[in-house]
Amino acid sequence: MFQTRTVLPSILILALSGTAGAQTRESGPWWPSPHGADDQIGSANYITPAKILTALSIPRTGQTYELGHVYEQGMPLYGDRPWYMHTIPAPTPTREGGGYAHSEYFTGFIGQMGTQWDALGHQGEYLRMADGSIQTVYYNGFTEEDLTGQNRGLNGLEALGAEHSKPFVTRGILIDIAAYKGVDSLEAGYEVTVADIRGALERQNIAESSIEPGDAIFFNYGWSVNWGNPSKYNDSYVGVGDNEGSPGIARAGAEWVVEKKASMVGADSCCVEVRPRPDPTAIVHHILFRREGVTMLENMVFEELAADEVYEFLFIGLVERIKGATGSMMRPIAIR
Repeated sequence: MFQTRTVLPSILILALSGTAGAQTRESGPWWPSPHGADDQIGSANYITPAKILTALSIPRTGQTYELGHVYEQGMPLYGDRPWYMHTIPAPTPTREGGGYAHSEYFTGFIGQMGTQWDALGHQGEYLRMADGSIQTVYYNGFTEEDLTGQNRGLNGLEALGAEHSKPFVTRGILIDIAAYKGVDSLEAGYEVTVADIRGALERQNIAESSIEPGDAIFFNYGWSVNWGNPSKYNDSYVGVGDNEGSPGIARAGAEWVVEKKASMVGADSCCVEVRPRPDPTAIVHHILFRREGVTMLENMVFEELAADEVYEFLFIGLVERIKGATGSMMRPIAIR
């Protein structure tokens, strides 16, 4: 999700970056990427043709599961992001023959609401460079100048936009944290630990060693039961109304996902990560995006999948190829 930009003192910026400021556009603490200095795809590179063929052999019944919510008025929206859609009604016919074609007008955040996929150009970090300047740096060392320097954002990002994404056709793994903890839904603010992850995998009879590069990893927190109550579900206004935050992974969990070289990580919460953050400097988006470029799918729903105890499946998720978009709507599907 989008993070409100805050002006930080230089000393704090250096502390957050964990570097002495020796990085350049060509080399830094997490770049160049292991996928190549010019790569804009990230860990989706692990979804090879062989990986896809293996994933296609997983289904045995052909049963499908919707892993995303319906996009509609009244769904939880992060912050002040708008959702407005209007279909123009047909006029009253005055003669036989002919007809009318409905169309709609929409305004909103294309990729940053509802079930949403975050592109690698969505979030960057403030770093001091070798020349003394402080720049916003993204996956693979791309800077704000690379992303918006020519057109200042008109028509989207100039690098790391959603159009670069590969189709996600791969093995999906559901890690049911809520079931492991014996609850329908984790509590707001609960940090999912690596011990929780490993415990849930053991409960599901999935060996941690069986997780392979390119797998899509999903966490069920049970938080989607609150989807009908935006005041509680969404954490953009923690402390307002029913909002007390949301459960999720933090630094250790994100580092575990990166270590597994997941092609994507998703959860049934607004941000995948725990809110409020136990460590304000450990931003899960940044940890995932940095070196491997693990993208995120937020606001998912796993109730039917979890009820049927489907933990391994063919996952299909297609990003809309919107040039320069910082994210995309997606209709994610599991096939068992």
